[in-house]
Amino acid sequence: MSQQEEMKKLTLLGNKETPYIFEYSPQVLESFDNRHTDNDYFIKFNCPEFTSLCPITGQPDFASIYISYIPDQLCVESKSLKLYLFSYRNHGDFHENCINTIGKDLVELLNPRYLEVWGKFTPRGGISIDPYYNYGRPETKYEKMAEQRLFNHDLYPENIDNR
Repeated sequence: MSQQEEMKKLTLLGNKETPYIFEYSPQVLESFDNRHTDNDYFIKFNCPEFTSLCPITGQPDFASIYISYIPDQLCVESKSLKLYLFSYRNHGDFHENCINTIGKDLVELLNPRYLEVWGKFTPRGGISIDPYYNYGRPETKYEKMAEQRLFNHDLYPENIDNR
């Protein structure tokens, strides 16, 4: 597929009338072809202004979300990812569910070699929650990588200073 054909598939990038969605909306995610399938490399997104709602109290929860992945055939388009994460703004769910759902939605969209999502939520009631999700393609070296990173991801936790 040519670069021009590839760009026509993307409906959000460059669109001056961006449709901001205020409820969880995985269908907003878009992808484009990875032109470097011959090598492994990481793509990392940092979202320091993620918000969702407590499903019980309706109070806002704030987090920094870190998404890292090794693409295979597809890469996620960053504006669609931003709008997808923004769609959690009025979505009520527990921190753990948000992070696992984000990871699973991206795996479904991209079928990556490897992917991880780490949420670092600000404290509420004197406690912070930092859920971590990862995926490695089954029966490949990435499955082993996912297991190793899961077992070792928090060996050296940072000092929490009320974020």
